[in-house]
Amino acid sequence: MSIALSPTCPPAELEARLRLHRLPEVGLRRFRTLVEAFGSASSALAAPASAWRSLGLPAASAEARRHPEVRDGASAAMAWLEHPGQHLLMWDSPGYPALLAEIDDAPPLLFVAGNPLLLERPQLAIVGSRRATPPALDTAGAFARCLCRAGFTITSGLAVGIDGAAHRAVLEAGGDTIGVLGTGLEKFYPQRHRRLADAMIERGGALVSEFPLDTEPQPANFPRRNRIISGLSLGVLVVEASPASGSLITARLAAEQGREVYAIPGSIHHPGAKGCHQLIRDGALLVESAEQILDSLRGWQNLPPAPANEPAHPLLALLIAAPQTTEGLVHHTGQPLAQVLASLSELELAGRVSNEAGRWFARPG
Repeated sequence: MSIALSPTCPPAELEARLRLHRLPEVGLRRFRTLVEAFGSASSALAAPASAWRSLGLPAASAEARRHPEVRDGASAAMAWLEHPGQHLLMWDSPGYPALLAEIDDAPPLLFVAGNPLLLERPQLAIVGSRRATPPALDTAGAFARCLCRAGFTITSGLAVGIDGAAHRAVLEAGGDTIGVLGTGLEKFYPQRHRRLADAMIERGGALVSEFPLDTEPQPANFPRRNRIISGLSLGVLVVEASPASGSLITARLAAEQGREVYAIPGSIHHPGAKGCHQLIRDGALLVESAEQILDSLRGWQNLPPAPANEPAHPLLALLIAAPQTTEGLVHHTGQPLAQVLASLSELELAGRVSNEAGRWFARPG
């Protein structure tokens, strides 16, 4: 089986855990309570209903133990795990992500499609609006490219907008990226990102979900999965978000989990900047470049070493952090216009930058 098991978890116990995981009203804490109280999921399933009631479990949970849908769902999950690249991580398994295990409500089970080892590597989350503006999408991509080149795995929620832009940029840069779903892995959502998700797996990334494989999209599950995005990561970058954005939920959870929170400011006239401005007022670090994020994490013991081929050219460093106009580059560097134009011409001839609609972009490579 393609699974990460503890030495004391044989297949029968694994199937019992999968059944326990599907029971109604058995959430994160009740799952652990049952396994710890009875010594195993198998023993918990075999215990009398009165024993469950004594632990505060509702009658509906005990009654559903032998329901065909629970049994069949667990069997289907066991069959899913027989395929290469499909894994199950358990909170008491050696393969469970150490950083995620630190949070109060860490999921007892994690389904993983792709590379499960990636979940143990240093990660940064990039999140933001589903209705992001083109400049925000460019900025998310630029930050994602720079951060993945610095050695970080980029984690997000595979939603449309900022999430998708971050995932795509990492693939373009040849980096590693993880998508955390708010559905079961066999009920992928949104479907428009199906090809993106497949490409992530093919290139060594991973998709992750705490939900049973056949869990359909439900609005309440998407905010719930955000704690996993932040829990896996050393920090969360919010690129663009309205005050009602789910990205602010991720940022709040990150702060509660002791993670770093970063926010990119925007125009006071743009509604999509108001969420980031609120985060900054609440204590998030205002960032204008990826280097500021890297500087804030220099002391982290697992921080990957800086890449040997880090670009030295100051204009290129600025453009990797975010697209710029020529005037913006003049402002940020303090160089004369003629010098900036000459440098841009050299970089463009070398294939390192491109100009689109009056804005300069760093090119992958």
